[in-house]
Amino acid sequence: MSDNKIEFLTGTAIPVGALKTADSCGVGEFLDLIPFADFCKKAGLKLIQLLPVNDTGTESSPYSALSAFALHPLYISLKSLPEVEGKEELLKEITKLQKKYEKLPRFQYRELRRKKLELLQKIFESEKEKIISSSELSKWIKNNPWIQVYSIFMQKKEKKHEASWKEWGEAQPTKKELDDLWKDKKNQDGNLFYAWVQMRLDEQFAKASKYAQSLGIKLKGDIPIMMNEDSCDAWAFPEYFNDEMRAGSPPDGPNPVGQNWGFPIYNWDNLKKDDYSWWKNRLIQASKYYQVYRIDHVLGFFRIWATPQRESTAMLGWTQPFEPITTDELHNLGFSDDRITWLSVPHVPTNQIEAVNNGDYLGTHGILAKIMDRIGNEEMWRFKPEIKGEKDIWASDIPDNVKPRLAEFWRNRALVKVADGLYSPLWTYHSTTAWQSLSDDEKYRLGQLIVTKYSRMEVLWEEQARTLLGDLTSCTDMVACAEDLGSNPESLPRVLNDLSILSLRVVRWSRNWNAPGEPYYQFGEYPYLSVTTSSVHDSSTARLWWLKEGDAWDFYRTFPGDSDVQPGSYNSKTARYLLSKMAESNSAFCIHPLQDFLGLVEDYFDENPDNERVNIPGSVNEFNWTYRLPVTIEKLIKNKELISEINNIVKIHER
Repeated sequence: MSDNKIEFLTGTAIPVGALKTADSCGVGEFLDLIPFADFCKKAGLKLIQLLPVNDTGTESSPYSALSAFALHPLYISLKSLPEVEGKEELLKEITKLQKKYEKLPRFQYRELRRKKLELLQKIFESEKEKIISSSELSKWIKNNPWIQVYSIFMQKKEKKHEASWKEWGEAQPTKKELDDLWKDKKNQDGNLFYAWVQMRLDEQFAKASKYAQSLGIKLKGDIPIMMNEDSCDAWAFPEYFNDEMRAGSPPDGPNPVGQNWGFPIYNWDNLKKDDYSWWKNRLIQASKYYQVYRIDHVLGFFRIWATPQRESTAMLGWTQPFEPITTDELHNLGFSDDRITWLSVPHVPTNQIEAVNNGDYLGTHGILAKIMDRIGNEEMWRFKPEIKGEKDIWASDIPDNVKPRLAEFWRNRALVKVADGLYSPLWTYHSTTAWQSLSDDEKYRLGQLIVTKYSRMEVLWEEQARTLLGDLTSCTDMVACAEDLGSNPESLPRVLNDLSILSLRVVRWSRNWNAPGEPYYQFGEYPYLSVTTSSVHDSSTARLWWLKEGDAWDFYRTFPGDSDVQPGSYNSKTARYLLSKMAESNSAFCIHPLQDFLGLVEDYFDENPDNERVNIPGSVNEFNWTYRLPVTIEKLIKNKELISEINNIVKIHER
């Protein structure tokens, strides 16, 4: 994508489910984007950014997709389906559903999903013969071959009461078996039901996208890098995934044992053999609706943090690709086989477990003997070969109070054995018992080897990213934007710039963390090829940040405003001050969550600012991902004060 297709613009981010209109049915729907585009046009906003919209089944997180292609049935407008026209009983049921759920402050994800699918089934049955024989559906299926795997998978999942395919007790299907399942007359109704639903979703989303484009408004989609292990793609195309490893991130301050996301990593070698067709088709599908897209966790295209699937944390992971430390290299540094074992295998002293087992020496021996082997007559133990990961410790028949301590020891090793004769340093190797026991000379020599390996890996990561991102971003005309937060390889900014991929600047985190005082970067220093934003879906809103988070004072001192906009209180003047300052950014795109724009008038403040969040990372509950606007879009369109305020912000950025 060349720079000349990227213009200065201001946009807003809103999950589809958060939209609220007079026609929506308890949750935002694709067709609600049409009146929302009208609002954006009046406000001068030229881009609408969405969260992922693929089907996630019973999971409310939009990043846990069941399919890389299928849209979420939750976002279908039932009353707009041609099959319900003139059907009074069905229309009454839809109205009843609307009345029951539309006034709730957040949408009821699982209930609404179930109710909508039930109604879709009724609508399908009422017109089944006509739908099944329609040339419209057969043509759509021909143009969307992914639907076959998705439909078969969803039928099976329905029969298995939504259980993961790993619990079905069946082997993964061959391509011939999938073809037979699609052609089997017994499966026809189920297959075509899911195909019909997807056809209507596609139709509605495409209609909304086309309308927005007619107003000069772009849609920006979000493409999650990973796929849920319980997805039809992982089920039907095992060659594209490495199910033995799980993606995540290494340890850092807030996450001392790293993050294990539970998603299988990709087998890039096999994907390459098919010219990355699965990934390219995914992006081509997205380009039917979007003109811009967000590449989630772009770091994963450079290197992914991969952890064996028997681990529950991400502590014992390593990067892929990686440059291994070999046994020969360790020998050359003077480490014997025994010393290598000491560095790479956890050693557990009896007294450490005895201390959490009420000082019971004999009882501790009995416990340890269940999952560990004693080293000769020493009071030292090593895990039995059948213990492959932390999950095995947690599942073992030993007292619960001992398990956490043994899990700590399991993670306490300086080198992680990747394969016979190949090792990777633990991310936090400096703090391990084995490392601390080395002499200064041994630490220096091994440390130098680790630094050398890391330098070589930087080259590997850059090469992989240039290949993958170069191939993938060039397969459509969409403008690519990266989510590049966190600790990144030194090559990442260079690669993104060379490929004209926009980076991300979350204002509150855009600081020079290596300089004294960790100063904020000036807005004029932001790169042109970037997106400036006040908040993201995983963070607090601008209002909550300003009210409760201490670093807001650093921002105020760096970018002074009037005394009545100081952190600790928040009103429309505060929102105007913040968004006006951010609009001075040199970033091509300035995209803020709609909640932060709504702060420009005080009509829509929730009494509890926490309620304005979309997601609280690290928590699993019915609150996350169910945010809804506090007002209908029809009322927003009539709010002249809000529209005027947003237009003023837009003018500053698009100066």
